[in-house]
Amino acid sequence: MKIMIIGAGEVGFNVANRLAHENKNVVIIDKDPEAVRRISETLDVQVLEGSGSSPVVLEEAGIRETEIVLAVTDSDETNLVACLSADLISPATRKLARIRNVDFDHFHQALRDGAPHIDTVINPEIEVVKTIHLLMAVPGAVDVTELVDGRMKFIGIQLEKGARLAGARLSALSSLVKKGSLLIAAIIRQGALIIPTGKDTLEPGDLIYFICEDRKLTEALQLFDKAEDPVNRVLIVGGGRIGLRLAKLLEDQSIYTKIIEKDHGRCIHLADQLNKAVVLNGDGSDQELLMEENIKEMDAVITLTNDEETNILSSLLAKQMGARKTITKIRKLSYIPLLPTIGIDQVVSPRLSAVNSIFRHIRRGKVLAAKSIKGEQAEILEAIALETSDIVGNPLMKIAFPTGAIVIGICRKDGTFLIPSGDSVIEPGDRIIILADRRVIPKVEKILTVKLEFF
Repeated sequence: MKIMIIGAGEVGFNVANRLAHENKNVVIIDKDPEAVRRISETLDVQVLEGSGSSPVVLEEAGIRETEIVLAVTDSDETNLVACLSADLISPATRKLARIRNVDFDHFHQALRDGAPHIDTVINPEIEVVKTIHLLMAVPGAVDVTELVDGRMKFIGIQLEKGARLAGARLSALSSLVKKGSLLIAAIIRQGALIIPTGKDTLEPGDLIYFICEDRKLTEALQLFDKAEDPVNRVLIVGGGRIGLRLAKLLEDQSIYTKIIEKDHGRCIHLADQLNKAVVLNGDGSDQELLMEENIKEMDAVITLTNDEETNILSSLLAKQMGARKTITKIRKLSYIPLLPTIGIDQVVSPRLSAVNSIFRHIRRGKVLAAKSIKGEQAEILEAIALETSDIVGNPLMKIAFPTGAIVIGICRKDGTFLIPSGDSVIEPGDRIIILADRRVIPKVEKILTVKLEFF
């Protein structure tokens, strides 16, 4: 598979990095010499300096032999023109484009049906708002993924000292957990990924990932001593595109919302766009302002400015002043693993959302969802098992999955959800949830392509 990436920024770099580790054939195009140098010195991929919207550059890069082109520059216009140029030269090449401008929200289908025939339009800001909403709804979660159209949840929870599961051996959980109600799928301990067995023990400070049905989520959270009142009062710091999208969503749900925005002109625009939210002109890291706005009465403070340091400082300050929950937007993906050490656990990233959306659409096989988990050490995949597959009709214990990959959930065609055991049998049409170490993703892809798809 040859993949062409237009744009060597944070998104392009991280996609290329993961694909390079999977031994994919990758070529990156960027007109910034410094970005090109960074890629060429760091990754084992082909790099071309030039404009990805130029037909001449695309020809030189081999667009006619490319299966997928990803237009992920910071400019919507450049991404659109790049896809148009690619469509003119190589109509068979699949095209994915990052387009963030809200003005295009209602034209995604038109961009697919007509020129430039973009197969997938990715708006990471929409995905970030969905993630924030999920984090607000799941008490104590530092990571939330919806699967099987929202019927299943994959949750990351930090195990605190004194929690009843602290020190528990997984083989002994049957006395606390009803059979089939949840499965602990992964543990992140001191930055290292553990795919647990019954012999493993849960320790305070572990980041524990589990999967369960949505209707059993409250019961599962209680097991981890995570129970909070619903979020009714929210303060948003930063009134940019994401802040406005989130405020509109919260208004629709009748959640009391305030927005703090530095730019006076932007405040006027926000006030025109919103019906109920209170818009304040000020600095979200101003302690006096936060005190005046009764920060300790807020159920959630969500920092969404375009400045990393302001978001981090505002979140830490809000937490210190009594806000119940903080969610922090981060642009630089390299910051994310460091933030828990300073007390920031709930983080969202438009760039990480873009990367996850891209991988969902470029994975081989009948993959419906793909998302990396903390630190990108592993990936969770949702796929459909077809009748032609060797995986169908055999107990899981007899299927040769690569070491480091496990089936953690099965959803039947009738909607029945199963926590699998070694005796579980996958049926045609089932949706299967697979957790895989990043190192074995190519092997999992091979299974999904060769064994789950019929050629």
